[in-house]
Amino acid sequence: MARALRLARRGLNTTDPNPRVGCVIANDERIVGEGWHVAAGGAHAEVAALNDAAEPVRGMTAYVTLEPCSFHGRTPPCADALIDAGVARVVVPIEDPNERVRGAGLQKLRAAGVTVETGLMAAQAAELNAGFIKRMRTGRPWVRVKSAVSLDGRTGLKNGESKWISGSAARQDVQKWRARSSAILTGIGTVLADDPEMTARVSGPVHQPLRVVADSKWRIPMDGRIAADPGTLVVAGIGNPPQALLQSGATCLALPAAPGGLDLDALLKQLGRLELNEVQVEAGSRLCGSLAAQGLVDEWLLYVAPVFLGDGGPGPAALGPLESMDERTHFKLLETVRMGNDTRFRLEPLNQS
Repeated sequence: MARALRLARRGLNTTDPNPRVGCVIANDERIVGEGWHVAAGGAHAEVAALNDAAEPVRGMTAYVTLEPCSFHGRTPPCADALIDAGVARVVVPIEDPNERVRGAGLQKLRAAGVTVETGLMAAQAAELNAGFIKRMRTGRPWVRVKSAVSLDGRTGLKNGESKWISGSAARQDVQKWRARSSAILTGIGTVLADDPEMTARVSGPVHQPLRVVADSKWRIPMDGRIAADPGTLVVAGIGNPPQALLQSGATCLALPAAPGGLDLDALLKQLGRLELNEVQVEAGSRLCGSLAAQGLVDEWLLYVAPVFLGDGGPGPAALGPLESMDERTHFKLLETVRMGNDTRFRLEPLNQS
């Protein structure tokens, strides 16, 4: 199963909107065939592993990192492929949360006389597809906020200058997280101040994330770098978007208003309908703070550089002022990694609303 999970990670940047899945077919401890899902529309991991097998797999065991599908989508059901190949045993960590599956694949296998075992390395399998699982269960994508801060908690200087707080190793690590994301979400303030490109600049195949801009008054400049490829741009605002923006090829999401701006919960539900699994937020303190205050953040990447930026600059999230220490936002520390001279903390918010 560990090998199957490593194979699944090979599709980390390419499978959207599908989950990342790997499969190993073994005869006792001898691997006979293996494969992974590369991209939507292509062979699923089980079929790739069957095609890779150099001998008949009848009576063997298939280790699959997610329940085999049971319905005809872009490709035929993988459960049927395993049954037809004569596999005797299938081991999966977790069920597929897609309402079209949810145990139906396992039931089909059992009905055909295949032994099915579940639960092996379930936590690792769930983490690999956290965004897909959340979208299937809630209709919203997994929200990951990325922030780079100084030791005194600033994301920039008082005059707005912010390049660069972190070093090159940390900035390259951000690109890797972008590459696995379905979309990069930012605010119009960041677009107007920095003219960002918001693309994943990594080596190897990548399904470039959509660029999503929270822009309540539809102020986005169409000559900016973020709008260079309108087919990958999503703009969310209040009321009717301007005709020029509609004609540009950008996707426009007209959302209801909420105190302080856009209805962010409605935005995430719309992004879920666009089949986005993971959304990485790279925005100013206001948008990040609003997401955090509403309990809409699933994970926080905090890059801390060993520098002081002094008074007056913004922090990673505009929260408060708080009236009591009981209102603090608490996090669980999931991981600490050195990035050159910087440190990346991966955090999970604990007191979600």
